[in-house]
Parts: sequence; C-alpha cells; structure tokens
Amino acid sequence: MHHTSSFPSESCTYEQSPILSVSDADMSWASYMTNSPTLIVMIGLPARGKTYMSKKLTRYLNWIGVPTKVFNLGVYRREAVKSYKSYDFFRHDNKEAMEIRKRCALVALEDVKSYLLVECGQIAVFDATNTTRERRDLILNFAKENAFKVFFVESVCDDPEVIAANILEVKVSSPDYPERHRENVMEDFLKRIECYKVTYQPLDPDAYDKDLSFIKVINVGQRFLVNRVQDYIQSKIVYYLMNIHVQPRTIYLCRHGESEHNLLGRIGGDSGLSPRGKQFSQALKKFIEEQEIVDLKVWTSQLKRTIQTAECLGVLYEQWKILNEIDAGVCEEMTYAEIEAKYPEEFAMRDQEKYLYRYPGGESYQDLVQRLEPVIMELERQGNVLVISHQAVMRCLLAYFLDKSADELPYLRCPLHTIFKLTPVAYGCKVETITMDVEAVDTHRDKPSLNSVSFAAPLWLHLFQNKSQTLLNPCQSCLVPFSEQKDSLQKEPPKAEFILRSICAFQAPGQGLQEAQGFLPVFFVLPQILDPQQAFNLPMNKL
Repeated sequence: MHHTSSFPSESCTYEQSPILSVSDADMSWASYMTNSPTLIVMIGLPARGKTYMSKKLTRYLNWIGVPTKVFNLGVYRREAVKSYKSYDFFRHDNKEAMEIRKRCALVALEDVKSYLLVECGQIAVFDATNTTRERRDLILNFAKENAFKVFFVESVCDDPEVIAANILEVKVSSPDYPERHRENVMEDFLKRIECYKVTYQPLDPDAYDKDLSFIKVINVGQRFLVNRVQDYIQSKIVYYLMNIHVQPRTIYLCRHGESEHNLLGRIGGDSGLSPRGKQFSQALKKFIEEQEIVDLKVWTSQLKRTIQTAECLGVLYEQWKILNEIDAGVCEEMTYAEIEAKYPEEFAMRDQEKYLYRYPGGESYQDLVQRLEPVIMELERQGNVLVISHQAVMRCLLAYFLDKSADELPYLRCPLHTIFKLTPVAYGCKVETITMDVEAVDTHRDKPSLNSVSFAAPLWLHLFQNKSQTLLNPCQSCLVPFSEQKDSLQKEPPKAEFILRSICAFQAPGQGLQEAQGFLPVFFVLPQILDPQQAFNLPMNKL
C-alpha cells in the first residue's frame, strides 16, 4: 500500500561543462543566485539559537553550491581573552572589556572582507549578538565601503524553558565554562543575558530599520517577520529558515535491497529485487518494528527496487520522483567495464571530476543536488522519516546532514543493506550505522589516484582533437595557437575556459613555446608562477 506524492524539482536549467574544477563550478553556480557578496548578520540575546541557525544555514548554502563561511565573534573574543572569569566582562559599563569586544568585531570583519574579496566566498555569516544600533551601523558602513549586500537575521525568544534548555545543551560545554557545575553555569549565563538586555535594541521594522533587509524569527519559528528581501538568494535563506525546527526527531536513510542489476554490476535501470534484496526488506521491517518509532513516515523513489523494499514494511509510504537514482543517460544499464570500452573519454572525464561530470543525456551529482533540494526542505519540516533511495541520492542527502564537501560527496560509502540513523544535535548531526545481517554485492568505487586521471592522455586528446587553430583568451589580450585543429572552440566557452586554465596551470613564467603535458604546443606568457589550484581559482579577467 502506498500514497504517491509528486513534487516539482527546483533544479536550475543552465549549461555547465562537466570538466571544470569543483571550486570554479561552485562559483559559477553561485553567480546565478548572487550578483554581489552577501553578509548575513545575526542579531539576538545570548542563548537564542543564533549559532545553531548560522551553522545550519551555512551547511545548506554550501550544499547547494554557494560558498559560505561562519565568523563567530565568540571565537575571536576567546582568542583575545584567554580565560573567561564571569559575566562582569559583558557589563556595558566595563569600558576595558567593551574596547576589547569592539576590536574583536573589527578583526572579524576584516576576515569577512578577506573571505569575500580574496578567497572568492559568496556569503559570510557574522555570528554575534549585534544587539545595538551602533554596532549594526558599524557593520552597515563596512558593507557599504566594500559593496556587500547585508541581510539581518534576528532571533527573538521569551520562552524561559527554551532558553534554559539551550543553555544546558550548549553553553555548559562552552570553552567559557571548563569543569564548572551546571548550576553555576546557569546562574552566570543568565546574568550575562541580563547584561545584554540593558542595551538591547531590537530591529524596528516600522521606523529606524524599515529600509533594511531582514527576517525576525520569533520563539524558534512560531512566527516570522520578513522585511525587504533584495534578491533570489535572500529569498532562499528566508524559505530555509522558515522550514527548520528544533523538535527531537530521527531520520533513517537506506538504499533499496540488492537488485538484479546490482548482481550484474549494471548501473541505473529499473530492475526488481534479488532474493537477498527481498531478505533485506524483511530485515528492515523487523528493525523498524523494534525501534518503535512514533509517527514514522516512509518515502521511496518511483523505481521498482525501492517500492518493493517498502512494500514489505506493511505501512503507508510516499513515492517521490525526485528521489529516483541519478540519470546515467546513454550509460544506463551498462557496467563500468562496458562504459570504459564504449566511451573511454567519458569514463576518464568522470574519474577526473565526478561531482561535475554529466553523463551524456543524463545528470551530474551537481544536477542531483539541485533536484533533491525540495527533499531536504521537507526533511527539515518533518519529524521521524525513513527514506529508501539509491546510492547517488543517498550520498547527496548524507553530504547535507554531515556537512561534506563537493569533493567528498561522490565517494561517500553507502553500502547496500545498511541503515544510517541520523539524529540532529545542537550544532550538527549524530550518525549511527546499522548493518543488516544480509549479504550484498559491493557497488562502491573508490576515488581514483591522482596519477591515473590527472590530465591523462584520453582526457587531453578528447579536449583537443578536431579543435581550431586559435583559442581567444576571454580577456582578449593574446591568442593561444593550436596546430592541426578544425572546429572553433569559441562556440564552447566552458571548454575554452578549462583549456586556458589548464595551460596557465602548467606554464612557466615568461616562457613562450612549450609542451602542455607533452601533448600540444602552446604559446602563452604568464607573468607569475601559478600552481594548478591557483590557476583554476583565478577569475578569468586575471588570466
């Protein structure tokens, strides 16, 4: 028995070459959502969940491909003042301490500037109380000087039970309170909050702050007030913050039982379960019953192998089309050996950059992340959920919850007949792995060694065969000649950019005719030494 639910995908329909570097592609994707760097500024009294929201929001933004980093002012303050003594440090009339706190803020903002302007970050989250207009005006002036957009997130909470629970869960283990009793920590921290209350000036949407862009989150999401959202990325931030909650819950992730295609080593397709796959379905049913999970929801894809796995549970389940496995395009239902024999260049390119590589007529992992965004939003809204999906899909979901990078994501190990139990905790997610006692084939492919794929002949020959004699540098300052080429690369900017970056990465300073990895004669004069990573990260107008 099942209930079918259809959810639209939020994936963005733009063309992305499968052979750019991950960092470069992240910047490309980010540019579709932001036209200038954004500074997210947290506001609120202590123990209002600011750091929780900061870290969670940063994890989400990085997962969708927008380079984001948190700058927690408490870290800077603890660096400046090695030992915390008491709440007296936070009194507004403690002039020495106030001066130290302001200096820490200025140092943090300089780091924000460096991240956004030098390190190619797109969003910085300034995690501090920022409770006075004076401090917020300082930040606004800083942002104006550097042409940053600013979006404020104010957390307002007057529920004493929520505040007390937050103090006990997070602040007791804070570096400010090494080896102290809970009662003493609670007393000191409540007095610290009172120090901030004296000078706290909440955002005023009707007068003083009416022209600012912000969201007020009231009592951990009971109500919201949104003011002057400026762009697409700010609207995504608002949407995300309005969907998260702090209620205890558990998320279970597993793949379908072993399929007939798994036994044959074939990828994709829509085969049914093998005999051992059916055994796993029964073992999964027993495990779920033993857990005695309240109000458990079960989600599957619309492919036969996940549906057959869920049918054995004897409970209602929802089918999501966007939980279907990654689309392998022309490689569907082939083995890796067959792909390597029939499409050697494609096989080599996928090993070169697995996250960005898009199967011909199919998807990349980057495409899959965009497709799965509605699933993440719904998981954040829900209580206890079991998601029965596929290897690539499960990797994307795990990468979100465990804060894994785009480089790590495609190689996360998600074995068949294994359940991942995820329990959200204060600033992250606790994960338990439960392996069912049912054997299955191993479908994992380890990341190839750099020597086997780093600018290897198949990739270079694929890029350069039948191309034109000249490639224009996008900054139009020079030509890169190629011999015995035919078609113009100017019609393929992503490949042209990749080639140009590759040449720069391996070209010595001030030299002309050279061999690019021994394959092609190129002419390019580079004024400085670049290692490969630097060349791939430079803005095009700097090449």
